[in-house]
Amino acid sequence: MAREKAPSIIFIDEIDAVGSIRTHDGTTGSAEVNRTMMQLLAEMDGFRTRGDIKIIAATNRIDILDPALLRPGRFDRIIEIPMPSTEARLKILEIHSRKMKKEEDVDLFEIAKETEEASGADIKAIVVEAGMNALRRGASVVSRRDFDAAIRKVLGDEVQGSEESMRMFS
Repeated sequence: MAREKAPSIIFIDEIDAVGSIRTHDGTTGSAEVNRTMMQLLAEMDGFRTRGDIKIIAATNRIDILDPALLRPGRFDRIIEIPMPSTEARLKILEIHSRKMKKEEDVDLFEIAKETEEASGADIKAIVVEAGMNALRRGASVVSRRDFDAAIRKVLGDEVQGSEESMRMFS
């Protein structure tokens, strides 16, 4: 379809699901993953000659990608998108809480500092959960306690992916 509709962009999210290092554990599942990977590589090489098809992929686990995927000519650039800074987390908090009524004890800058390892999606989930906490207790204003409970629920004791960042390839 990409060839028929060229120029085209193909985006593969979570490419590590089909592009991880090839192994064979004797199961038909691993054989199928290997066949899928080989077909993906063959298709990517075929797109190269077509010129008007670009492939972009994303992963949080570049460390498990098959080296054949990363060789020159398949993905020409690796772009790392790090976790948001304190300032970026503050902006995300402001955007997602702008329509919320907040008690005076809610300091978004402090919340941004406390959520150091959170992704943008985590921050949005925290705001939504804080609002839900206020609704559950019948309040029309979101308190700091609502945010604290939301942070614990969304991030837990440890932030998953704290040392990971998303990487995109093109």
